[in-house]
Amino acid sequence: MSLSTSLRTFWQAASTQLLAVLLLAGALGAALPHGFFEDWGWIAGPISWLLCAAITSWFVRLPVRLVLIGAVLAGLPSLVAVLIGAHWIGALIAILLFALWCAWLRGQLAREY
Repeated sequence: MSLSTSLRTFWQAASTQLLAVLLLAGALGAALPHGFFEDWGWIAGPISWLLCAAITSWFVRLPVRLVLIGAVLAGLPSLVAVLIGAHWIGALIAILLFALWCAWLRGQLAREY
């Protein structure tokens, strides 16, 4: 597998995940009161993140189960960001880590075939 394929997968995954997260966050923010996120953000955030990752897996044509594993791993550092009050910085870091996972995964799958 070439470096350009990995870079293409990285940028596709990063841009797709970013767009999906922003669109879903905007829709939920417009539809639900702020109190919902104070009470239920601890579960709504991770579920939303995984939903966006599943969508991204379809766009980058990678196995959804393996992409979701990467999404969980990439999302762990964002927990620290949430605890220190830097939620969106944590989300950006998670998106970059997630895109790296997808690029790495593409390489691993290419080696198998």
